[in-house]
Amino acid sequence: MENWIIAFMNEYGYIGIFLLIALENIFPPIPSEVILTFAGFMTTTSNMTVTGAVVVSTLGSVAGAAVLYGVGRLLDVERLERIVDRWGRILRLSRKDLHKAENWFRRHGVWTVFFCRLVPLIRSLISIPAGMARMKFPIFLLLTTAGTLIWNTILVNAGALLGASWENVAAFMDNFSKVVYVLLAGAALYVGAKFIKKRA
Repeated sequence: MENWIIAFMNEYGYIGIFLLIALENIFPPIPSEVILTFAGFMTTTSNMTVTGAVVVSTLGSVAGAAVLYGVGRLLDVERLERIVDRWGRILRLSRKDLHKAENWFRRHGVWTVFFCRLVPLIRSLISIPAGMARMKFPIFLLLTTAGTLIWNTILVNAGALLGASWENVAAFMDNFSKVVYVLLAGAALYVGAKFIKKRA
């Protein structure tokens, strides 16, 4: 997939970044780390600029997030679970992932949208519970844009600074994502164990 992403971005430039980042927000398996760091590298070998890459990727992220927000507005938990049961393998999602995002949102309120834009995997999924909770769309857009802008700025600049070594950033972020997944799984096990202990 990585080679295809690089070839697509080389071919279509800013438009390629926008489309891939929008898709990344809808389909989490597409790695934003690769897209953004390579976009940063491209600013050192083409007429693209860091500012342009950050702006276009942020617009793409917000567009993708708005689609998932709309999905959340249309779906209730039961319908969403049925979709995940059917298509979860393709999207690398499970019921647990959905409930984590939903519980996180309900526990911490609207600011969850901002902070979750900085957490791998959940950064895309949080748009769905925001829609399901009927969060005001202007506030959703504001917080999504702010969190996304930080994420995109860091990764695009990292790719630009490292130049041809941009893959080091992507590899580091991939490892970081795995650590986050492990921590989330550990937290889920801890909460589950406490719940079972209370019920016993």
